[in-house]
Amino acid sequence: MKSLAVAAGAVAGLARFLADRGWAPGNVVAACAAAAVLVVAAVVAYDMIRIRTTRWRLTPERLELRSGITVRQHRSIPRDRVRSVNLRADPVLRAFGLTVVKVGTGEHAAEETELALNPVTRHEAESLRQALLRQGPVEGPAPGDGPLAELRWSWIRYAPLSVWTFTGAALLLGALYKALSSIGAKGVATRAATGLWDWVIAQPLVAVPLLLAVNVAAGGLGAVLLFAESWGRYRLEREPGRLRLRRGLLTTRSLTLEERRLRGVEISEPLLLRLGGGARVKTIATGLGKAAEHETEDVAALAPPLPRALAWRLAARIARIEPAPEHHAHAPGLSTADTRILGASRAHAITPGPSEAAERAREAVGADMAGLTTGALVAHPVAARRRRIVRALVTAAVPAAMAGAVAWEVPWPWLRASVWAVPAVALVAGMWAAVEDARSLGHALGTRHLVTRQGAVVRRTIALDRRGVSGWTITETYFQRRSGLVTVSAVTSAGKGRYDVVDVGRTEGLELAAGAVPGLLEPFLVRCEPEPFPARG
Repeated sequence: MKSLAVAAGAVAGLARFLADRGWAPGNVVAACAAAAVLVVAAVVAYDMIRIRTTRWRLTPERLELRSGITVRQHRSIPRDRVRSVNLRADPVLRAFGLTVVKVGTGEHAAEETELALNPVTRHEAESLRQALLRQGPVEGPAPGDGPLAELRWSWIRYAPLSVWTFTGAALLLGALYKALSSIGAKGVATRAATGLWDWVIAQPLVAVPLLLAVNVAAGGLGAVLLFAESWGRYRLEREPGRLRLRRGLLTTRSLTLEERRLRGVEISEPLLLRLGGGARVKTIATGLGKAAEHETEDVAALAPPLPRALAWRLAARIARIEPAPEHHAHAPGLSTADTRILGASRAHAITPGPSEAAERAREAVGADMAGLTTGALVAHPVAARRRRIVRALVTAAVPAAMAGAVAWEVPWPWLRASVWAVPAVALVAGMWAAVEDARSLGHALGTRHLVTRQGAVVRRTIALDRRGVSGWTITETYFQRRSGLVTVSAVTSAGKGRYDVVDVGRTEGLELAAGAVPGLLEPFLVRCEPEPFPARG
């Protein structure tokens, strides 16, 4: 497959070069065919030599890899530094029974945080996965082991609820135009684009809605197909001491994480997905590598977009915090079939309630996810909302000033009136974002987890294991200081490295940090004792 991709680019460039030199079409085809054969043969020979010169071995202490043709490279990682094992096989590798193994170490400082064995047999990959993540004596199944979640194809309805649905077709057309230009067909692409633009100018009332509908339909279809390929045969299960994720129709993927490296979970709710009642579940763990430059997948995702109630409950099961029964009884949209899909020990038939009850139930499950006994996250001060509203007004004032300058200069009345639509839209969007962001703010401290939530366009709820917090960063800007607010950031070696509790009251934020990890912040705190009332004579 790699050789065909390289050959296609080489043939396209050669065809364009020879056509510009006036070669006959028959001679161009013959030259391109010969070039394609040579390129494919060269790539295949290079891969065969690379595989023949690559050696790896697993010792009781280390995993070692020797590779390279002209420059030999020897890499070695201690087995106790292994954090994750990722198996990936595209259709070509699957046809030959091969798999690519990537071993993650979780070292953020190094450029190469993964050791890749490309390729090994499927049996060797599975044996290596089990050996690398087996530390100490093998334990039997523990309570909660087994399937956590499996795919339901009804979840595919959440696939189009993404910004790519509205931009994917336009990006595809741009890539197609660039590809046609690279093979010498730029004139054809230009004529097609010019004809399309002339049609839009001639009949805008017909062309614009039709093009928008085609763009959304094509983007939605692409999102559905991508969901099916990426999340087909999805299964998340808990093995003794490990979490294993398997998915993929054409290209199979398998990710195994040690549970002792798990530092929390994240519930992500982008705007469109939130409006559709869905959410995503991600892991906060050490040892997860970053996606390659040509890959768009989120390596931390533990589940496809799924109903919000299922997402909250799945996150609770991943963190080994089972919600209380009364919370099951009010979780919105959770049916008996959904409970079975999540591998629950007890099935609960759930009836969706009103929106306010659903919101309260979601908050209760989120609080219980952190081991809390209260029913909701702690709201942030009113000053946090005021800061966001002022910020939105200031932001809207910039386009308003520009619109005023344009209206003063231009002589056409229709243009003077229309330019004010820009600051009006900016004001409405900014105020909505300010109110929604303030409404999303919240935090809580549970027996095991620190929970924080923020975000308007993408609302994120983080349940961070308190044992994984290695430090605190307290940030107080000039405007925060005037409002009595601070931003408390928990520093950890997992995930993004730090997670913020934004715009919390100064005293409340410091108490939160001191209570989350007792003794870590105490040496830097000065507690003010209340002054006694003077005695009356």
